[in-house]
Amino acid sequence: MGRLIKNHWARLIALTAAAYQVAAALEGFFWPKIFFDFLTKTLDPAVKPVPALQIINLLLGIWIFAWEWPLGLIAGSSIHRSMEARLASFPLASLAAILLYQGTNPAIYYLVAMVVYFWAYSEGEIICAKPWTLPQRGRGGSKA
Repeated sequence: MGRLIKNHWARLIALTAAAYQVAAALEGFFWPKIFFDFLTKTLDPAVKPVPALQIINLLLGIWIFAWEWPLGLIAGSSIHRSMEARLASFPLASLAAILLYQGTNPAIYYLVAMVVYFWAYSEGEIICAKPWTLPQRGRGGSKA
């Protein structure tokens, strides 16, 4: 039985979150609503009449989807291989998603992905330059 590759698992969770975030942003254009509008109406200008929060969520969702898949020009770059960059940017994407009423699920998924990425980071996992591959072990002979 193989070991769990946590950064691949976190990548799948983040892809799901990004897809949900794009869908939530598109839905937010038709039904603009702030998640915390039951507490205060001061955040309503972020979604109507100018859909600023929806545009931010749409751009973040597309960017993270392209980063996690990864898109051809991102694959193999240092930003693609960096777990630290993911751990720094996912809280921002989660914050943008939680402010939009339709984006509560992606926000939770981003938090779960952050926990799994941190787990992978703390165990010393690396993200390979070629997407969806495993790190190669040394090819040297057995030294018994």
